[in-house]
Amino acid sequence: MQPPTESAPIGPVDASVVPRFAGIATFARLPRLDEVERADVAVVGIPFDSGVSYRPGARFGPAHVREASRLLRPYNPAQDVFPFGAQQVADAGDLAVNPFDIAEAVRQVEAGARELQERATKLVAIGGDHTIALPLLRAIHAQHGPVAVLHFDAHLDTWDTYFGAPTTHGTPFRRASEEGLIDLTASMHVGIRGPLYAKSDLEDDARLGFSIVTSEYLEEHGVASAIERMRARIGDAPLYISIDIDVLDPAHAPGTGTPEAGGLTSRELLRMLRALADRNIVGADVVEVAPAYDHAQLTAVAASHVAYELISAMAPRD
Repeated sequence: MQPPTESAPIGPVDASVVPRFAGIATFARLPRLDEVERADVAVVGIPFDSGVSYRPGARFGPAHVREASRLLRPYNPAQDVFPFGAQQVADAGDLAVNPFDIAEAVRQVEAGARELQERATKLVAIGGDHTIALPLLRAIHAQHGPVAVLHFDAHLDTWDTYFGAPTTHGTPFRRASEEGLIDLTASMHVGIRGPLYAKSDLEDDARLGFSIVTSEYLEEHGVASAIERMRARIGDAPLYISIDIDVLDPAHAPGTGTPEAGGLTSRELLRMLRALADRNIVGADVVEVAPAYDHAQLTAVAASHVAYELISAMAPRD
């Protein structure tokens, strides 16, 4: 670990001294939150997947992503920033959540996030399934009021219920909209694709107020056009970025619970995140990594790099 000075953050373990495959697997081999006085960004695992509707296993996502994050290095040339040198980033470990009671788990995530906000300015959460976005947005709202949500996903996640359940990985942005947590005039889904239950799913989402960039739009018009639409939509609103790893094509992210063909490449997603470095990003999550379906760590490598780009985009610039 790089020695702290009065002005420099504590960085990751020096890979020239301790090889990247050795040592404790905190995110990017960063210090634990209890090893720093305060963090600008805290990475927190939320090992909860009781809200899934198809393949389970995302509760093991945080550990899997941390293991893959050993590959990350201190300098990000694409953003020309040292994300762990320009700000103090630390690993806050995992929140303990009830796997048998969704309502209780949601309360625990919100309480845990609020407690972490006393030690860290911003949170990057690693899931876990997408249910966790709701309590995280509640905690963010307590600090910032309604926020713009940029939601990368194959699915809308604005359904009203699943099998009569109001809180699942398919409903977080419906509940958050109803609670006034989201600035819907500045919010957008990106990467939506695949079969729906009914055409009314899209109509219902539009009534809520979200804008959509579909996977088909990206194919036809390109990433630059999507970036232009995203930036115009967000404006200068405080921004929360929520990334379901199934926004990526299964070729890039097979290890997830509800894969859909025809998705983004990892390169396209990373490029879009880099274009947000001048926005007011106040928090983020990366969810739905299910290790049991992830051969060769393909999904975990993608997710760890996504989190790295988010942290880099949060870093202050001179």
